[in-house]
Amino acid sequence: MEERLQKLISSCGLASRRAAEEWIAAGRVQVNGQKAHLGDRADLDRDEVLIDGQPLRPGGGRVYLMLNKPRGYVTTLSDERGRKTVAQLTEDCGVRVWPVGRLDLNSEGLLLMTDDGALTHRLLHPSYEVEKEYLVWVTGDVRRAVPLLSSPMELDGEPLTPAKVVQGRVSGGVTQLSVTIRQGKNRQVRRMCGQAGLTVLRLKRIREGALHLDRQLKPGQWRPLTQQELLVLTGEATSARNG
Repeated sequence: MEERLQKLISSCGLASRRAAEEWIAAGRVQVNGQKAHLGDRADLDRDEVLIDGQPLRPGGGRVYLMLNKPRGYVTTLSDERGRKTVAQLTEDCGVRVWPVGRLDLNSEGLLLMTDDGALTHRLLHPSYEVEKEYLVWVTGDVRRAVPLLSSPMELDGEPLTPAKVVQGRVSGGVTQLSVTIRQGKNRQVRRMCGQAGLTVLRLKRIREGALHLDRQLKPGQWRPLTQQELLVLTGEATSARNG
């Protein structure tokens, strides 16, 4: 997607938009071999943008991976109990990366892995409040539970922002729910469901903010984020920080 050059440079974490405008005016920026001008636009998935002769890259050379975490893996780099870790799934990426946030042992789905400490901090800061969407397979009195899950609840004595809950398919007494939350307390969705009288059979995260789990990724597989995905991700973090 095309963006103004100063916005692209800022989203990649190299400079503020005002500084980026000064770079453009000073002739330090080129697009596809041509000197850039204020007002020019570019798409990093299509265009080559150079700053002082160096290619513009989201994240400044850091590594950002989307992992489809399978059940049975802990979201840590090592485990004193000898359990399998998500670090083992990404050890062939060439650098040491760590998980942003967590999914418990029996949960699965979208997990961001990176070596970018600054972005990790911003994404996990409480002010970020990124939406996280889960598919949850449950048994119990769903008709009674959905209004409870969609209303203000408490965990550990602290109020929760009401979740968005959509009821999906029902098969063999098992109901699929879509549950979207903005906070990230330990085992939050499972504990909320428990408070509402539901038993969780399976839980899968499918979205964080505008980042969706790639359906082509099998459990245990990973791929690098695309440039557009990273621009969206860093843009959301910057908006939350500046908001």
